[in-house]
Amino acid sequence: MTTDDLTARPPHAPATCPAPAPRVLATTRRGLFVGTGAGAGALLLAACSGSGGGEGGGALKQASETAPLVALADVPVGGAVSVEAAGGAPMLVTQPTAGEVHAFSAVCTHQGCTVLPDDDRLKCPCHSSVYALDDASVVSGPAPEPLPEVPVTVSDGQVLLS
Repeated sequence: MTTDDLTARPPHAPATCPAPAPRVLATTRRGLFVGTGAGAGALLLAACSGSGGGEGGGALKQASETAPLVALADVPVGGAVSVEAAGGAPMLVTQPTAGEVHAFSAVCTHQGCTVLPDDDRLKCPCHSSVYALDDASVVSGPAPEPLPEVPVTVSDGQVLLS
């Protein structure tokens, strides 16, 4: 058998052309540019948008490092309120008993959702982790750790970051 025998096609076989190479590089470039453009647009939109709260702010109250987090009178005894610390960090201020005030990060230790006050406890709306009002220890749910406590003081009827 010669080399001509191996490369020659039989007379009844149709002529074939090699299949075109897949356009992986072009598709990858296009995907890269589209993805980069979409990501840049999302970042630009996020950077240009405000907190959406405006005056009056809704349920969350915003505080700077020198401003009060919340008036003590606004924190129910046996309950909690949601506030925003400087930089927009979500926090919970609790008053388990009259005059006993605590503040905790409102970021769930399970998957980072924002924990909310729920009567006499703190509850994550995403996966139903429940935290105790007095020390933010895990009462139930998938959260692996208590909410981190944030030091606060009360001065002139205002709850302040320490």
